[in-house]
Amino acid sequence: MTELVIAIVQTYRTVLLDYMCLFATLLCRTIRPILGQVASARAHIMQASHSLDIRNFFVPGPLGRIPVRLYQPVQAAAKGEQRALVMYFHGGGFTSGSLDDADAPASFIAHHGQAVVLSVGYALAPAKPFPAAPEDAFAAASWACKHADELNVDLDRMVVAGDDAGGSLAASLTLMTRDRCGKPLAAQVLISPMLDPSMRLLGDAGRLQSDLTAETCAASYRQYLPQTMQRLHPYAAPLEVSRLAGLPPAFIATAERDVLCPEAEKYASSLIRAGVPTQVSRFAGITHGALRTHLPLLKEIVNFLRCRFASLQRDESSTDFMPFKLHPSTPF
Repeated sequence: MTELVIAIVQTYRTVLLDYMCLFATLLCRTIRPILGQVASARAHIMQASHSLDIRNFFVPGPLGRIPVRLYQPVQAAAKGEQRALVMYFHGGGFTSGSLDDADAPASFIAHHGQAVVLSVGYALAPAKPFPAAPEDAFAAASWACKHADELNVDLDRMVVAGDDAGGSLAASLTLMTRDRCGKPLAAQVLISPMLDPSMRLLGDAGRLQSDLTAETCAASYRQYLPQTMQRLHPYAAPLEVSRLAGLPPAFIATAERDVLCPEAEKYASSLIRAGVPTQVSRFAGITHGALRTHLPLLKEIVNFLRCRFASLQRDESSTDFMPFKLHPSTPF
C-alpha cells in the first residue's frame, strides 16, 4: 500500500504541487481579510477589558442561584451621575453557552458605551426547559432594580440585549416587564435572535451558506420546549405575539448568511407596525456565529444606545446629538 501511494505521488507530483499552490493562494486571499477583522475586534475588546472592573457572583432565582458577571468602567462617573445599565443574555440555542460567550460584546458595550453591563447565565435545557430561562431573566432584572443604588445605575436607562437564544430572552423580557408592570425598559438590542419555534420563516442554509441549520434549531427547540403547546406561548415565541404596542425602542441586527435573518426582520416589521421605534441593520457576508463579535455591529450598538439615551435626556436647551465615533477607526 505504501509503495502504491509513493508511485502515485511521484507520477502526479507536478499536478499535486500546482493544486497545492492554487489552494494556498485562495486560502490566503479569503482567510487573511477575515483574520484581520477578527484581530481588529479582539484588539478593541482587549483594550476594553483593561479599563473595566469585572466581577462574577450569583443572584437569587426561582430555581436556584443565577450566575452573573458584572462589567463596570474603572473610571468613576461624575459626581451625582449614574450610568446606564445593560442586561446581556448569551446565546447557545437555549441548551448551551455561558457567560464567557457574552464576554466580547459585554466588554465592548461597557467600555465604549460607559455603561454598567450585567451578563446573565440563565437556566439551560433540557435539564431546565421553558419557562426556566425567561423566569431567570426576569429574576435577574428584578434583582438589578432592587440594587440600582449599589450598582450606581439609572433605571430610566435600563436596556436588555442578547444574541441567538439570548436575543429571544431579551425580547421576552420586554414582554414580561410590560405584562407584569415592571420598571419600563429604555431599549432592547436583539442580535440574530431566535424568535419563532415554528421555524416557518427560516431561510435555506445551503443557499445562504449559513453556519446555523434548520436541524440545529429544531433540536434546540425540542429540548427547550418539550411540550407542543409551549411553542405558542408569547414568552417562548415572540414572533407570534400580536400585542407589541408599548414595548421599548429596538435595535435588531441580522446576518446575511443566517437562516434566522428572515424571522428577525419580520419581527422588526411587526414592531414598526405596532408603533415601536425600531432600527434594523443587516450585515452583509456575515454568518450567525460571527455576528455578535463583528466590530461594525458593536460600534452600531454603542451608537444606538447613545442616541437613545440622548433622546431621553434631551430638553429645550440641549444641543443636537452627534453619533459617537470610536478611535482608532477601522475600515471594513
